[in-house]
Amino acid sequence: MSKEETANVSSDTQPLFCDTNLARRIEQAEVDLIASANSAARLRNAPGFLIPVAGGVASFADHGSPYNKVTGLGFDGVPNGEELDRVERAFATYDEPTQVELAHLADPAIAAQLTARGYRLESFENVLGRPLDGSEAPLPLHDVDIRRSQDDDHETWLGVMADAAAHPDTEGVPWHEEFPRAIYLQAMRDSAGPEVRRYRADRGGVLAGGAELRLVDGIAQFAGAATAPAHRRHGIQNALMAVRLADAAAEGCDLAVIVTQPGSKSHQNAQRRGFHLLYTRAILVKPASGLAPN
Repeated sequence: MSKEETANVSSDTQPLFCDTNLARRIEQAEVDLIASANSAARLRNAPGFLIPVAGGVASFADHGSPYNKVTGLGFDGVPNGEELDRVERAFATYDEPTQVELAHLADPAIAAQLTARGYRLESFENVLGRPLDGSEAPLPLHDVDIRRSQDDDHETWLGVMADAAAHPDTEGVPWHEEFPRAIYLQAMRDSAGPEVRRYRADRGGVLAGGAELRLVDGIAQFAGAATAPAHRRHGIQNALMAVRLADAAAEGCDLAVIVTQPGSKSHQNAQRRGFHLLYTRAILVKPASGLAPN
């Protein structure tokens, strides 16, 4: 980071205490995101389902979609065996494993239940957050211009994002999933609802990266951040983060949330902007093999 960047990095944000109520609120925002993307996939006649389960949802958005998962469990009771049977068989219909993202603040009985049913632990992801008090300011960089991405440049923006995602930063624990370019692009289109703001970063007059900001129920969800390999290590992600923080505060959000891999560059960048670890999600997976569809 440059001296200019370091001077503008948040250092006095007090860590949030994350109790089960706050975790429930964040997980419900995630449920809303998954349900929105699933609905968009249904509008283009993709195969799939959305099943409510114990306060969360089981989503199959399309073949190979990153929105094929169970999320939001653990804050509204423990699912019974029949509910889980239904979910697992629904995924098995599409020869898809059942993947559960389970917050460590969720009811511990669910983790024990899933383990007994043959789920295996595949990885973890961190949920980081910080309060928004309206004092956030954009981070100026002399050779980087951050602005909103408009509809007429959406496809160009998507192309740069897909290219960047195809060459992930290798610091820290890698993501437990990788997706082909076509599936990544379709998933980005499915999640591009009216509550999502897209941002582009131009460096030297060239589109170098971008990011998304999703606003729901006072929560600002930070997602979709990527920088083309040739433009990395120039402060672009920090600048995108700062602009989105300022915009989220201006929109009246009181909480910013980002999901990262443990020890990743994204985790480090978020921490420098005042985010702190709130809780961890365990990724638990049960293969489709051995389950006969209804």
